[in-house]
Amino acid sequence: MSASDGASVAAQLTGAGGQQAQIPKTETSKDVQNERRQTFKRRHGFLVGFFTLILLFHVLGIFLFLSGFLLTRLVLDHKSECAVPPVALGSSYTPGSVDDGCWHPKSFDKAVVIIVDALRYDFTVPWSPKHPQHVSQHFHNALPIFWDTAVAEPENAFLLPFIADPPTTTLQRLKGLTTGTLPTFIDAGSNFAGTAIEEDNLVAQLKAAGKRLVHLGDDTWHSLFPGYFDPELTRAYDSFNVWDLHTVDNGVNDHIFPLLHSSNTSSWDVIFGHYLGVDHAGHRYGPDHPAMASKLQEMNTVFERMIAELDHKTLLVVMGDHGMDAKGDHGGESDDEVEAALWMYSKQGLFGRRDESATKPPFTAKERPVAQIDLVPTLSLLLGMPIPFNNLGRPIEEAFIGRKSNDYQNLAQVSHLTAAQIHRYQKEYSAVRKLDSASTLPPETLWGAASKVWDEIEKSKKPSLELWQAAYAQFSAYQQENLRVCKSLWARFDLTSMAMGIILLTGALLTIALFANGFSGDRGDIVSGLCIRGIIGMVVGAGAGLFLGGVTSVSWINSVAFFAGLSGILGSLSCFASTPSTLRVPLPNSFWGWICTIPPVLLCIGFASNSFTIWEDEILLYMLSSIGALMLASSLRLQNPQERLLGSWHSLSFIVLTRLASLSRLCREEQMPFCRSTYYASATSSTSAWWQLTIPFIIAVILPSAIRDFFARTKNYQGTAVLWLSIAFRIGLVFSATYWILDAADDNEWIPQISSESLKTIRVFIAQAILAIAWAAGYSAYLYSAPFLGIETETPAPETELMDPTDPTSAMFTPVKPQQRKKLIILGYANTHGTRYFLLPTIWALVLLLLQKPMGQGTLALCLLSILNLLEIIYANDLRNSPLGPVTLALMAGFYFFKTGHQATLSSIQWESAFIPLKTIKYPWSPMLVIISTFAPYILCALAVPTIAFWKVPPRTPGLLNHVAKALATHVVVYAAIALATVIEAAWLRRHLMLYRIFMPRMLLGVVVLLVVELVGVIVGLLGVRSSIRSVAEVFGWGPLAEELPVPEPQPASAEPAVTAEASSAPDEVKPE
Repeated sequence: MSASDGASVAAQLTGAGGQQAQIPKTETSKDVQNERRQTFKRRHGFLVGFFTLILLFHVLGIFLFLSGFLLTRLVLDHKSECAVPPVALGSSYTPGSVDDGCWHPKSFDKAVVIIVDALRYDFTVPWSPKHPQHVSQHFHNALPIFWDTAVAEPENAFLLPFIADPPTTTLQRLKGLTTGTLPTFIDAGSNFAGTAIEEDNLVAQLKAAGKRLVHLGDDTWHSLFPGYFDPELTRAYDSFNVWDLHTVDNGVNDHIFPLLHSSNTSSWDVIFGHYLGVDHAGHRYGPDHPAMASKLQEMNTVFERMIAELDHKTLLVVMGDHGMDAKGDHGGESDDEVEAALWMYSKQGLFGRRDESATKPPFTAKERPVAQIDLVPTLSLLLGMPIPFNNLGRPIEEAFIGRKSNDYQNLAQVSHLTAAQIHRYQKEYSAVRKLDSASTLPPETLWGAASKVWDEIEKSKKPSLELWQAAYAQFSAYQQENLRVCKSLWARFDLTSMAMGIILLTGALLTIALFANGFSGDRGDIVSGLCIRGIIGMVVGAGAGLFLGGVTSVSWINSVAFFAGLSGILGSLSCFASTPSTLRVPLPNSFWGWICTIPPVLLCIGFASNSFTIWEDEILLYMLSSIGALMLASSLRLQNPQERLLGSWHSLSFIVLTRLASLSRLCREEQMPFCRSTYYASATSSTSAWWQLTIPFIIAVILPSAIRDFFARTKNYQGTAVLWLSIAFRIGLVFSATYWILDAADDNEWIPQISSESLKTIRVFIAQAILAIAWAAGYSAYLYSAPFLGIETETPAPETELMDPTDPTSAMFTPVKPQQRKKLIILGYANTHGTRYFLLPTIWALVLLLLQKPMGQGTLALCLLSILNLLEIIYANDLRNSPLGPVTLALMAGFYFFKTGHQATLSSIQWESAFIPLKTIKYPWSPMLVIISTFAPYILCALAVPTIAFWKVPPRTPGLLNHVAKALATHVVVYAAIALATVIEAAWLRRHLMLYRIFMPRMLLGVVVLLVVELVGVIVGLLGVRSSIRSVAEVFGWGPLAEELPVPEPQPASAEPAVTAEASSAPDEVKPE
């Protein structure tokens, strides 16, 4: 509808001289209205059911693929026993004594094992500028105690790089540090809801030996080792509140130093302490921040006190479970994330170095690194415990080579024991897995060579130093090769489950694609059949899968999931086949159809390239800019001047806003040095710069006014829209800006008179007030508000016929013509549906903006304005039935995902968003807040999809629900295609060097985004559509649900005032008739 067509859609009942105007009536009988209302409810319910069914198909497909792709390794239930060493010890040592040492003489009676979460190796190394342009960072030289003691007392201490195996999340690292095994990527999903470790591990061995264990700090330990620690002495603290730098650390300090006092050492044997302050300082501020320097200096003081309190029988071990990247995050496999530090200290003077060049600790983590799994056999043997059965690590040579650095006999003996245990484990594993001898041939060959050297040692009465050195070298080579083989064996994928998942995802994509673009009839007519046949198919398939699961090699869970999904998909497809006349090949048949197909296809193909995936944000910028340019060209070709101006202006605005949003960047490691991060104050910070704090205030001023202008152009700035946009929405944005100012004040100590705890309380109150405004007041207004309409009454002045004095036939008195009836003007008629529904995205926008950092708020506000631009462009170019809107919104969602400070990496997740409206972790709210914050652009764009069908259409437009279904299905098709493509490419590239670093994270992002968009589309979007349509229908009546010409019903003449609907998008041109 053009801007000048306001009069043509007016429901004019104007008459003259008491005569009714001869125009078709739009009123319908009460029975017809009730029938249409019930039909709408039924169709809407089945539409929700159909999209829910598609969601279930996707869930089943993703489950099957991931169950085959993200395999956990086979865990053996075997336990090492104190009296049963892995190899006969002969007469050299009698095994079985916990007091003396199970397999080897113990060196220490007690141990204090401290984990400083995210202790990166370069935090412990002295720094001095090697170039005048080198600038010191805050973490430099803040923790000198480890280096100083290792240099000054090499027999008492050593410091080494401690390399973690990715994923670098705390739970996976604790598993590796206690079992000596390699993690698997699937465990990352349970990082904050860990399950108990069932396999053999160091803590279990200590507990079985009757040792009294104490744990202080991070409560993750209690998820992994429930019931292992002394309940009277143990103190666990919540580990998820990354904004709290001090509570956990202070709690550990308050309890560990009394235990270290000589009067209390008899109450414990091993203390596990876990400090979180360094990790939280990194997450909150980044490593280059005064808070990090302060925390490291605090840790330095803590360990100085521990050294002073330590007795000669106790070993002190300090380590980082992982490092952190330049922004303070972790989870991936970059060098900064995997390079932690390990420091051991003892007053006995048992440690040594292999040669003089190793007297000082390494200056970089590339020199003399040790794997984190090496800690398990080292601690086990030093404390006289059996080495856990599944261990793959080897002893750390500095701990066994002796203070004179020549005790190769001891080093060879512990290496022999460790290698023998690994060999025992490998034999059991090969038997259970039924591995052929070829796969284990290389390590077996090295084991044979090492065993020959050991036989020579046993035959020799006085083995030479060279023979001991040779034995140590041979067993070390065996361990290294065995580790390589185990990594390759554990990378074996369940191709059957992966194939079943891909089949279901392909079938689901075909179903939703046919529904969106392959069906030419009214989707309301077929959606009930799709649901019913799909559900029946799933039930039948589940029964078949349950039966077949018992007779095939596939697990019954996977069998039920596959056959239920496959049968459900076939059932839904059979419904399409029953109406062949309405089917067509779901391929583009227009210019805009092809234009909207090319970007998703390029994305699907491009994700097979690591460089394409790395630079996805820049590629999306190019695609959106190109689409904006094409929309501008299309708008300039319009014949109607008003439409040409409208489309051109909003196309230019769309391009400018997109380019402006591109200024916000958070670079991933692989993009360096060709990318410069601007999302935070600096590339090494997790806080906002002072100028970024002004962005939320600018948004509070501009955004409500900008949205108001879109409403006002169609005269829909009425009623609830005024209250929401000008008052509630703006107040919420001001509160949000205030929140981030107080957060910065807390970070930078701008208000020292107010404690950090008080500032946190105020911020939580403000955040909760914003959520109340949005989800309580906003939703109440949305659910119960009438359409945003205004009514004006116009009474025409009576017309008179003046007397003509020159005309002798003129009447003596001036006659007055009969007065015309009053005219009612409905303001906002043309965009009743669009503005009524768009209230819902603004409600969610308030929540989404709160959960973003200041820079992210700016880009998300630009996203909201770009959505309004897109709606106007679609209206001006009459492209409501094209895929332009749904596809562009999908591309925008991906683009703005990167511009709100995220990347397709684990380390970019902004965990602190869980504590914006909360002080402590609360399930399920904390994880839900993280999800909403992470996928905010996807949520906002998914909510905007129904607006494409609603924007600037008359209230009684037929087939609205059909248009909404088509738009939402097209939107889902884009994500379903990307998810399927990334799944196939991850399967194809499963041996690629960059699989776990690039392709797997992008695949996980693709499938999670698909599920989030479908959930939002069904639960929020479609239910919001029902409320919006019902609200409009209560005022204007229920129009025809199908796209057909309504048959007017005769109505008796009415003496009510005339009604004119003002529908122009340019208010100054609307003139009542």
